[in-house]
Order: sequence, then structure tokens, then C-alpha cells
Amino acid sequence: MAHLLRSYDAFAKPIDSIRERSVTGGYITILALTSALLLLLSLLVNQLQTTTRHSMHLAESIPSLLFTNLFGHSHKLKQLVGHHIPLRVHVTFPHVDCASLDYSHDGNSASGPENIFAHYHKSPYTFTKRKPTVREYLQATVPATSFTATNVNTNAAAMIEQKRLEGCTLLGTLHIPRVGGTITVSVSPEAWRRAVSISTFGIDLQSIMSGGGGRGVDPFHGHLPNVTHYIHDITFGSAFPPGSNPLIGAHHIMDNGSGVALASVIVKLVPTSYIRPFHSVMETYQASVARHIVQPETLANQRSTMLPGLLVTYDFTPLAVKHVEHRGENFLIFLSSMIAVVGGVYVTVSAVSGMVVDSVQAVAKKLD
Repeated sequence: MAHLLRSYDAFAKPIDSIRERSVTGGYITILALTSALLLLLSLLVNQLQTTTRHSMHLAESIPSLLFTNLFGHSHKLKQLVGHHIPLRVHVTFPHVDCASLDYSHDGNSASGPENIFAHYHKSPYTFTKRKPTVREYLQATVPATSFTATNVNTNAAAMIEQKRLEGCTLLGTLHIPRVGGTITVSVSPEAWRRAVSISTFGIDLQSIMSGGGGRGVDPFHGHLPNVTHYIHDITFGSAFPPGSNPLIGAHHIMDNGSGVALASVIVKLVPTSYIRPFHSVMETYQASVARHIVQPETLANQRSTMLPGLLVTYDFTPLAVKHVEHRGENFLIFLSSMIAVVGGVYVTVSAVSGMVVDSVQAVAKKLD
């Protein structure tokens, strides 16, 4: 049996005593090794490079239930949250205090009767109003091109500390259904009526009606509210890593003299499946944003009931995108290519060196 197997040996080894080692052979071996390593390195680099493929398909339709149908049904609410996405909002109004600021979602205002907002948005949701930090205030008042943490001297620090107390930062997260909607951050109706009456008539009609003699607290010091604001972050769902969010670091400056205007932001959300090697599928959203400032004259001509501030209108596109990243080719193809490189280099170098040696020997014989 051993003799039979020995007869099929395709890798017969020459005896060391009849092999001749030479300096030329050493150079050829080094050349072969260098060529093989360079080719292997190029294969490895190509394997590690990430390529991306995009495809489009119809977005999955998920039925949406209203929170109002789930009062007192926490187990149903947990199922509902899975069909919703988080909407994170972080906005600073440097010239409007928190008592004069209101927010609403789909018409449900936080200052509405019986606080419908809190009933509509059952837990988990967190929306708070607080005084802005120094950094938030500076971001909202200093142009982004000149804002740094060190460009505020000591003399201005005390003034900034006082001024920031006149502003308000809204920070929180809602879980919204996957249907279009609106979210508004604006001057509260009561503060707006008071500001208009003081600016127009010089007295606080709201205070007179409540028996205060027209000397109510005026948070805007006889002027209309300046609703200039800075959007630190408005994000729908998980962030899309390869892209950028146009609603991060957006500055809306109301420079029309009165400070009264409405920043209208229209957001189109594209459902996106982000697939990476060795990672689970991430369901994200890409945002296409259009922004414009609606001046008070336009609001008056259109008889709009919107109050000055920020209006974000969002909707979901019926088309979804699949973003797939993969590294090189299949591992088995990479392995076969690596073996082919090593074998091919040595076979090629062996054939070339054999031809060179035979040619040299033939020339030497003719010269003799």
C-alpha cells in the first residue's frame, strides 16, 4: 500500500547532494518573496476596503394607534412604542423666558386645558424647559463662525451670566408615530396677548382684566418678543452614521427689527436600513430639510393663527433606502486568490529562472 501511494507522489523531492545552491538563486528567491508579499498586501488592502450599495424599495406600512386609545393600558403602550420613533428636540431661545415659552405637538399644547399634551404623550417622554447654560446661550447669540469657548473675557462673563437667565432651553424626547406631524415651539398665547397689548396700547390689558390695574409683569420690557433661536439638535430616530443631520447647529436669527417671525422648517424623512459587516441591521432616517423665515406681514395677510417661534413640519416618504456596506469579496474567494498568488509567483519565477539558466548554458557552450 505504501509503495502504491509512493508511486503517486506528485511532489517528489530531489536529494540534497544533487542540488546546487547559488547566489543567483538567492536573489531570485528574494525577488519571488518580495513579489508575493506585495501582491498579498494589495489583496489584503482590497479585502479591507468598504464598498457601498444602495437600493430603493417601498417603505413598510405600519399601522399607527393613538395614545388616547391606550389610557390605562401600559402593556399595549409597550407594543406601541415599538411602532414609534424617538424625536429628540434641543432648542434655545435666548430672549424668551421659560414662563413665556410654549410647545405643542400636532396641536396638543403643553399649556392647553387639562394639559392634553401630557395625556397624549404617555411615558416614555421627557420634555423640560430650563435656563440655558452659558455655552447654550453663547451658541444661540454668537455667530457660529466666531464662537469658541475662550472668546469670552472676564468682564463679559458676569453680563452673560445675567443675560442667560432671560432665555430658555427646551430639551426632551417624544415617541412619535410613523406618520406626518408638526411640532411647535413658540411664544405662549398669554405672553403674546400681553406683549401685543403693551406694545400697542402701552398697558397690560390682561392685568386689567384680572384686577391688576394694568401693571402686570412685562417679560419683554415694552417690546414684542424676539424669537431668535438656535437648534442644537432635532433628530428623528437613530442617527444615520454616513450622513449629516441638517438640523444640528441651525441658527434662526430674526433680524427684521421687531424680532417677531416664524421659522418654518419642512422635513422629509427617508426610512433607511443601514447594514454593516458583523453588525445588526440599523433602522435609521435620512432627513431632507427646507427652511424659510415667515415674516409677520405674511402671517397677518394670511390670517395665520401661528405664533412667533419655530414650526417643524415632518413627513415620511413612501420610498425606503437600503444602505449596505461590505468589505471586499467573499472570504473563500480571498483565500483562493491568496493561494493562487503564492503558487503563481513561485511557478512563474521558477520558469523564468529555468529559461535564464538554460539560455546562459547554451550561450556558454557556443562560446566554447
